[in-house]
Amino acid sequence: MGDKVIIAPYDAGWVDEYRELEKMIKEQMGELAVRIDHIGSTAVPGLAAKPVIDIQVSVKAFEPFAPIKNALEAAGFRYMEGNPERTKRYFREAEGNKRTHVHVRLEGHWSQQFPLLFRDYLRTHREDSLRYELLKYTLAERFPDDREGYVGGKESLIWDIMRRADRWAQETGWTTEAL
Repeated sequence: MGDKVIIAPYDAGWVDEYRELEKMIKEQMGELAVRIDHIGSTAVPGLAAKPVIDIQVSVKAFEPFAPIKNALEAAGFRYMEGNPERTKRYFREAEGNKRTHVHVRLEGHWSQQFPLLFRDYLRTHREDSLRYELLKYTLAERFPDDREGYVGGKESLIWDIMRRADRWAQETGWTTEAL
């Protein structure tokens, strides 16, 4: 159980929100950030989403971690120490700010490439984007107070889309710099 699951129609303002956050992160992280990307559904034009900006910050190494942590905290984010996923370091918005997720991942790692491929594939394949959107609305209705149920319900379709995205990447020569 947890926060209410709400899906909102696409909002072009999400891109502007991302750009403002990206600017704050760049100012604080400097060269620690190899790249900063807008990921998740708010990064796919036309796709309904939870109104939460997801940002991926790619770094060369997690250690030493203090400079990364200090920079993101100075940018207004708080480190979520209890995150069990070892392929990223996770930050959230400061208390009272609009919900934001910052995923710090290793440059070139599979977990860094996955959300970029998923995003780019959905940006270029409207039919799959619409299938994903319909499922999100359905799951939000079914699990309005159960974020884990909502997330778990998307898993099968996400992997189905990723199988197609992988084929598309092979056929097109997609790279993380492609779009």
